[in-house]
Amino acid sequence: AAREAGMPVGIVHDLAVGVHPGGADAWAQQEYFAAGMSVGAPPDAFNARGQDWGLPPWRPDRLAACGYAPFRALLRGLFRYAGALRIDHVMGLFRLWWVPEGHPPTEGTYVRYDAEAMLAVLVLEASRAGATVIGEDLGTVEPGVREALRERGVYGTSVLWFERDWDGDRRPLPPDAWRADCLATATTHDLPPTAARLSGEHVELRDGLGLLTRSPAEERAEAAADTAEWRELFVRLGLMGADASEEAEIQAVHRYLLRTPARMIGVWLPDGIGDRRPQNLPGTWDQYPNWRLPVADARGRPVTLEQLTESPRLRALIDALRH
Repeated sequence: AAREAGMPVGIVHDLAVGVHPGGADAWAQQEYFAAGMSVGAPPDAFNARGQDWGLPPWRPDRLAACGYAPFRALLRGLFRYAGALRIDHVMGLFRLWWVPEGHPPTEGTYVRYDAEAMLAVLVLEASRAGATVIGEDLGTVEPGVREALRERGVYGTSVLWFERDWDGDRRPLPPDAWRADCLATATTHDLPPTAARLSGEHVELRDGLGLLTRSPAEERAEAAADTAEWRELFVRLGLMGADASEEAEIQAVHRYLLRTPARMIGVWLPDGIGDRRPQNLPGTWDQYPNWRLPVADARGRPVTLEQLTESPRLRALIDALRH
């Protein structure tokens, strides 16, 4: 139905990093999950305190012993109706940050998986289904991971705000310097919507929840300097005027993505109507309504599907992408 509606790829499914510890998967396949352990992430640029996602990790020894049967079955089920598959935290095919129950994420450790075997199963099932694979390779990525994925035809994920010349002047990368084998986006579900990023509201939100590890003044200054450099680049490239409105700036962000060689472009639906709240705020558990926020307009008013399809602001963004 998706292809008949004009979507050449079809539906892009999503493979989460893990399953609920009290869910059917963990119960039915107990021997393959590590009891008393949780998947997370060490401190990084996204979250200085590390993360604990509350999900039990696969046991690499048990996976290997059964020929990766549970992983194969999971992929086969996803690829059955997928034109493409996005893999959350794709670095988990190489190693995962295990956090012992009752301990903070900072006291976790990396546990390695047989990446050659995991990737072989992934590529085989994707090839059989004729599907594209997109890896979410953001955060702490060890050397060699992106190269291994690229060699096997797995796309990466590049988010505009982090695409800088980190080995040189640290300024925003010009569009032609981006990698081609990736999904290019302005944001993700774990990051602020573009309107909040441009206004600096994401700093105030994190400050109010006690998530900052530096003073609010330092965070505000860094955020303002970051967006100022990107705005300067957009103006220089003729993507917007110096006094552009917020809506025009968001359109400029997406037109910039189209100038990169990226094979796919992602549009965060809330960006189309000016939503300012992140869908998920890493580092929070019950302090923030993660995954429970309806799409809202710039004033925070929930928007129905009918209102979305009729939104002049969203239509203008899509038109900017089409042209």
